[in-house]
Amino acid sequence: MEEKTKQKIQKFLALFSISVSDTAAENILQFIKFGIVGATNTAISYLLNIAVLFLMRPLNAAWDFVAGNVVSFLLSVLWSFYWNNRFVFTAKEGEERFLLSALLKAYISYGFTGIILNNILSWFWIHVLYISKFTAPLINLIISVPLNFVINKFWTFKSK
Repeated sequence: MEEKTKQKIQKFLALFSISVSDTAAENILQFIKFGIVGATNTAISYLLNIAVLFLMRPLNAAWDFVAGNVVSFLLSVLWSFYWNNRFVFTAKEGEERFLLSALLKAYISYGFTGIILNNILSWFWIHVLYISKFTAPLINLIISVPLNFVINKFWTFKSK
């Protein structure tokens, strides 16, 4: 199945006079899968955040959004890790993967890109370049998604 998909990617790119090796086609396919997991992860994160806000509404807590952010971050990274491990960065035959170590790396990498880097970039876009607060997160995605892919591929799910 994956071999046919790689060939389809190569044929599609050939329409634009772009020739890619099998390895490049495999990386493109892996990136597409990563994007699919990321899209579901974004939806799950948002739904979890909203669910926490609704659940906490009777408490009238001023910090409900913080709880929503924490719960959605913790559970959505777990969701992303599970599907990236099963669907995107699958272990090769005979490869040993230490899941707890990889999970810790996933939380570190998403914590870095999702919290630290996105906040620094948002500050730059908004306060230095005067880009809208509503546009800044979209620009961040252009940087953070490929960066997350590289970090996951070469660090989080790297073979021992």
